Amino acid sequence: MSLVAAARRELRPTVVLAVPMIVGQVSQMLMGVTDSAMIGHAGTVPLAASAFAGNIFNIFYVMGIGLMLPVAVFVARARGARASGEAAEYLRHGCLLATGFGLAELLLMGVLATQLHRFGQPPEVVAAVGPYFLLCAASIVPVLLQLALRQFAEAMGHPWVPMLITLGAVALNALLNWILIYGHWGAPAWGLTGAGLATLIARICATTALWLWIRRDPRLGLAGPAVPSGEAPPPRPAWSASRLREMLGVGLPAAGMLLFEATAFSVSGLMVGWLGAVPLAAHQIAITCASLTFMVPLGLSMAAGMRLSHAVGAGERHRFRPLGLSALGAGLACMLAFMTLFWVAGRPLAAAFTADPAVIGMAAALLAVAAVFQLADGVQVISAALLRSLLDVRVPVAITFLAYWGLALPLGYGLGIAGPWGAAGIWAGIAGGLGFAAVFLPLRFLRLTRSR
Repeated sequence: MSLVAAARRELRPTVVLAVPMIVGQVSQMLMGVTDSAMIGHAGTVPLAASAFAGNIFNIFYVMGIGLMLPVAVFVARARGARASGEAAEYLRHGCLLATGFGLAELLLMGVLATQLHRFGQPPEVVAAVGPYFLLCAASIVPVLLQLALRQFAEAMGHPWVPMLITLGAVALNALLNWILIYGHWGAPAWGLTGAGLATLIARICATTALWLWIRRDPRLGLAGPAVPSGEAPPPRPAWSASRLREMLGVGLPAAGMLLFEATAFSVSGLMVGWLGAVPLAAHQIAITCASLTFMVPLGLSMAAGMRLSHAVGAGERHRFRPLGLSALGAGLACMLAFMTLFWVAGRPLAAAFTADPAVIGMAAALLAVAAVFQLADGVQVISAALLRSLLDVRVPVAITFLAYWGLALPLGYGLGIAGPWGAAGIWAGIAGGLGFAAVFLPLRFLRLTRSR
């Protein structure tokens, strides 16, 4: 079978698996979109404050995402090797990592909350952000547990219920925002703080629902080793040091890769904040839109990574390259559509978040820059997931470090802060870093999967 025909054969199963994952990722992202849209109508300063808090929280969040990625990799491998008991153990250890790491991050964010004035943001933004940031920080443990549970269910081939639970959490968050931000149904109008409380409650409810479903669904309950009727299950240790080391061997480099990218975006957001509240509010609108479209290749990358991990567990090496190329092709097609959307409808998109004409104009300009890097963003995230499924993490870490800290941030500072381009220059730096990663990560995958 030719490479093209093999890639076409792999495309449909990848897309079928990816669809509920994409919807789930978009639903998760819609919490932020809902917050931005509803906070934006409460004023420019609250919107800028939510952007500031989000920039810092996302650094901790993406580190947790990276640490949870081994759950999907190793559960899918265990499923491919028909080792269901191993899959259950990887879930258990993933939840242990999520709880321990989440509590450590919560402590760090609690300390950081006393130092927000040191980030050089507008005084009115710093004055408003404290309670919202602490409420976001409190949600880190439930949201990391939710990630581990979702990745287990998806890697076991059951992505639809997690998707529906996440959609329900989005609806709950929107309702609570409407009540707590604006003071409906007799509640006080807490504004930005109400949005933080709504997000915390919605995330706790989603995690609880997902945990209860996994515990009670017989298809997933059978992931553990079978026990004869009437017999007590054999004792098992609370945790395995070797299994934790195995997961951390993938999770820590993955967290590093995501951290380099996330901190590049977060530091870029801080640099935009140096330019004033209006540029920061425009940045928040544009980054919300770009992050929303990014959920599509992210979902594709998760599906492709799980299918590739399954192929590794089953020993089907001949599928590696066709599977990866089909996912990259699907990602490029989707991001081309989003690139066109940002070019054509940047101003109407910005106007959906705020009525401030200055913010709308600047956000539309930033969306034009975002259109340029849509293709690169899709290629790099899918390539990174494919390499992670092959347990290739060291070289990708070096590539992403060079892309974001070696290129994106210095270029953005030179063009936007030292140079005349302002916020658009900072975003141009990000585009350059994404382009670098989008070249060298897929080249690495092609090198590792070439015929021998």
